Amino acid sequence: MSLRYLSAKAAQQIDEELMSTAGAFSIDQLMELAGLACAQTVARVFDKDKYPRVLVCCGPGNQGGDGLVAARHLGLFGYRPIIYMPKPGAKDLYQRLKKQCDNMEIPTIPPSTELGPLEDALASSDVVLDAIFGFSFKPPIRAPFDSALPLLTESKLPIVSVDIPSGWDVEKGNAEGVGLNPDVLLSLTAPKEGARLFQGRHFLGGRFVPKTLEQKFELHLPPYPGSDQIVELSGSSQKL
Repeated sequence: MSLRYLSAKAAQQIDEELMSTAGAFSIDQLMELAGLACAQTVARVFDKDKYPRVLVCCGPGNQGGDGLVAARHLGLFGYRPIIYMPKPGAKDLYQRLKKQCDNMEIPTIPPSTELGPLEDALASSDVVLDAIFGFSFKPPIRAPFDSALPLLTESKLPIVSVDIPSGWDVEKGNAEGVGLNPDVLLSLTAPKEGARLFQGRHFLGGRFVPKTLEQKFELHLPPYPGSDQIVELSGSSQKL
């Protein structure tokens, strides 16, 4: 059976069930596992000896929380992450994840209305982890992200996007032409409809999905190899 690609409605429903009595996960657990999968994806494709400096771009929501967890794990893996938050999240969980990064002495670009600090960070980075927008994003892109995303594209650095590339519609992909065009995509739980149009290396992370939900939503997930938290999907481009 072929892997199921999720609509926005189905993705939201699965998330809700994972955190209900059906799944019994807390948001902290899911974010930790998702962030670990993000860090493992970066490590799988971009060797730390050649690409040690990772610019982790975090949005204000759960996607950004995944990015903060990933930054912490990348630091533990021996990379040199730096965090960029165009609009930091206000929730307690987000603040605690940021504090964990601070405790590991992972630097953060100071908040600024100017783009100079981001330009400087891009000039001294080897790869970008895009954890800005999640599957709930709807165009248009608003400030301060509308000026930050073009800089990420213009930098020509390789980009790893989390779940759906920032600026893409979860179902229509980059139909507006304003989203990032990453080299690597890590879909979480199951790939989203918009990801059918993605042309790079495509991984799946979400080894936490219980069999009951996998069967209920007919996800037809592939097996994860060994102890890995990620699996590369068949048909994924091997250009990197």
